[in-house]
Amino acid sequence: MKAAEDDINSDPSILGGRKLSITMHDSNFSGFLGIIGALQFMETDTVAIIGPQSAVMAHVLSHLANELHVPLLSFTALDPTLSPLQYPYFVQTAPNDLFQMTAIAEMVSYYGWADIIAVYSDDDQSRNGITALGDKLSERRCKISYKAALPPDPLANRSDVQDELVKILRMESRIIVLHTFSKTGLLVFDVARSLGMMENGFVWIASTWLSTVLDSNSTFPSNTASIQGVLTLRPHTPDSKRKRDFISRWNKLSNGSIGLNPYGLYAYDTVWMIANAMKVFLEQGNTITFSNDSKLSDLGGGTLNLAALSIFDGGKQFLKILLQTNMTGLTGPMQFDHDRSLLYPSYDIINVIEIGYRQIGYWSNYSGLSVVAPEALYGKPPNRSSSNQHLFSVLWPGGVTAKPRGWVFPENGRQLRVGIPNRVSYRDFVSTVNGTNLVQGYCIDVFLAAIKLLPYAVPYRFIPFGDGHENPSYSDLANQITRGVFDAVIGDMAIVTNRTRVVDFTQPYIESGLVVVAPVKKSNSNAWAFLRPFSPLMWGVTAIFFLVVGAVVWVLEHRINDEFRGPPKKQVVTVLWFSFSTMFFAHRENTMSTLGRLVLIIWLFVVMIVNSSYTASLTSILTVQQLSSPIKGIDTLIASNDHIGFQVGSFAQNYLNEELSIAKSRLIALGSPEEYARALANGTVAAIVDEGPYIDLFLSEHCEFSIRGQEFTKSGWGFAFPRDSPLAIDMSTAILSLSENGDLQKIHNKWLKRKVCSSQSSDSGSEQLQLQSFWGLFLICGIACFLALLIYFCMTLRQFNRYLPEDTDPSIGGSSRSRRIQTFLSFADDKVDEWKSKSKRKRELTDGYAREDESVDGSGRIQRDISQERHKSDGWLH
Repeated sequence: MKAAEDDINSDPSILGGRKLSITMHDSNFSGFLGIIGALQFMETDTVAIIGPQSAVMAHVLSHLANELHVPLLSFTALDPTLSPLQYPYFVQTAPNDLFQMTAIAEMVSYYGWADIIAVYSDDDQSRNGITALGDKLSERRCKISYKAALPPDPLANRSDVQDELVKILRMESRIIVLHTFSKTGLLVFDVARSLGMMENGFVWIASTWLSTVLDSNSTFPSNTASIQGVLTLRPHTPDSKRKRDFISRWNKLSNGSIGLNPYGLYAYDTVWMIANAMKVFLEQGNTITFSNDSKLSDLGGGTLNLAALSIFDGGKQFLKILLQTNMTGLTGPMQFDHDRSLLYPSYDIINVIEIGYRQIGYWSNYSGLSVVAPEALYGKPPNRSSSNQHLFSVLWPGGVTAKPRGWVFPENGRQLRVGIPNRVSYRDFVSTVNGTNLVQGYCIDVFLAAIKLLPYAVPYRFIPFGDGHENPSYSDLANQITRGVFDAVIGDMAIVTNRTRVVDFTQPYIESGLVVVAPVKKSNSNAWAFLRPFSPLMWGVTAIFFLVVGAVVWVLEHRINDEFRGPPKKQVVTVLWFSFSTMFFAHRENTMSTLGRLVLIIWLFVVMIVNSSYTASLTSILTVQQLSSPIKGIDTLIASNDHIGFQVGSFAQNYLNEELSIAKSRLIALGSPEEYARALANGTVAAIVDEGPYIDLFLSEHCEFSIRGQEFTKSGWGFAFPRDSPLAIDMSTAILSLSENGDLQKIHNKWLKRKVCSSQSSDSGSEQLQLQSFWGLFLICGIACFLALLIYFCMTLRQFNRYLPEDTDPSIGGSSRSRRIQTFLSFADDKVDEWKSKSKRKRELTDGYAREDESVDGSGRIQRDISQERHKSDGWLH
């Protein structure tokens, strides 16, 4: 500030020959002395006050500045609650802590942490800064889990710090934000190192006080081992020739005894801001005058010279000019927005390493986190999307480059209190071993397998919840977490909406959903099963259409197609044959008319669809077990007035009542699979609504019931933890690992592998189609074949008797029966046309031999010879 005073007074053009006089007062961290010093300034007709250094005094002195119209400018009292509405004459000439806390919140969010611990000095500035940090974190779904308040700087001692850090060491979060001043801050790091809190796994983020310490020391601090891996912020000041020149000058002014930090540059610019505003003030024709405050003049008595305090008459105008400042200083552009904050506040992000520190990026209120200097981005449209947020790699405490998890389960912390439901039924999922503290079940095994995969040890103990007489309410069990009774709840707990509002769930480890179970009857196959695919009406309509289509085609083809002409009897047969042969696409009559062909093509397409549908339906009927029940699913239950059973403690009751509007009077609570079976068997309930895993176990022993319809909710079971618990995230990762390596399925098979009902334990032949399903078809086919053969035999025998001649030879009478049979077989083997021609020749030959026999005198021998020769010539004996 003295350097700025010299520069201003050395340039007559600034104040027109007037001199700027800066008077210093060191309150030595005393609030009382700070008040006294401000009062002394006011007695000497002061136009502006630079300071105070702390926000505590700023709250007090701002009232004095408001009364006397003296602008109060501070580059270190950066409390975000110093509102210009309450303190109009207080001006912050450096970015206030609201922006610093926003930068820290964005860093926490950038690295994916959700839970931090804040360590701060218990004064106005630090306390209000941490409050602002909490607000900014909550906007990013993060939070401060613990606030460790230390005595105000420099009153904190080692014992105070150690007590708080020991508490923090027992906590879960490993992200620590330190917002204090240099003396207390360095003490915190020293104690943290002695407690092992500067090792791998911890993350320390310090506010700008640490960068101030690093910049102000001409040599790097000797206690660097205590701060290695720490992240800190530093107000960003753009590089410029003027800045470099002043730093070189500063080294000469200070003889290298102290470094120059950004707040020193803001001090320099603050003095110049006052000088430039005063120059404008005077150029506008204003004068510097003071007047007595009537309020102070009326105060009588006492030794305080309050009457000497005077009001700066041009203070209001001078303040207005200050707020309109638009200059470029050592810190860059100096200009205020409508909230009296500097435009484009920004910070350097610094990582302390063994040999010093290195810059890993920037934060600005304009562009967020970036590895590019903020001033290079001001000319571009602002883009705060997560994909554009970048920082360079960090060397974390312990010398590691991998990003710390940010959360561990402390080894010296208390055991995790894990609540489990004290179930009465379905104890395969979770149960307590009678007479012991042991618990077992599917859910327990999943939890134990997942917790072994965590990269840290988690001590825990199981605490049963419930009276042991009926299943507990799972909603009450989840609420025990919010009441602080349990740190986690494991078991067969469904992830439903009202529970997710109060707790966080892990990744589901088993699928679940509500289903409907009802009694069913098996539809056994019978002799006429082939008729079941179609209803009687469908059969009748199909047959009528076969006849109708045949008649229509006959009408269309009758006049032009010889195949559809002839005697009436033949035409009737042709129509019937043509109609029903189209069922198998085996019709032999050709269609010649265009209309006939069109009708036939459409009809054949319909026949193809009917055949395909029949085939598919019959296949399903004969190969899939058919179960019949009046209840088809949840829609049937909603539409009926039947009673519905549900499991005690399940969310099914609320879902059925609140979501599906089913009256509570229809809902009946059941406590065990045995009660399920009895209630369904005796008709107490028409159906039961419960979650899939329970029903799978229930149906494995009760095959007379079945699931009706589909699942009408989709959810799963998970482990419950407090909101924003990092353990929920780590357990979810472990559950996914169990699923990927197959261990989750092995645990499922161990406890929940479905048993086979005795009625379902038949041999593999039960899946084959049995004869009983088809004997009706075979019977019809057999009868048709028998009748056809019988009719054919009768017709053939009739023809044989008509054409067979009488055997008149007595010498061959003994073998006539066998000869007759042989003759019949030969007759049956010949074609009808051939047999008719042979019969005709036989009659002609017989008539010729008879005439010749009559011309021979009484020669019996010759007649027999001729008769035998006649038989041979006709080939009957062959």
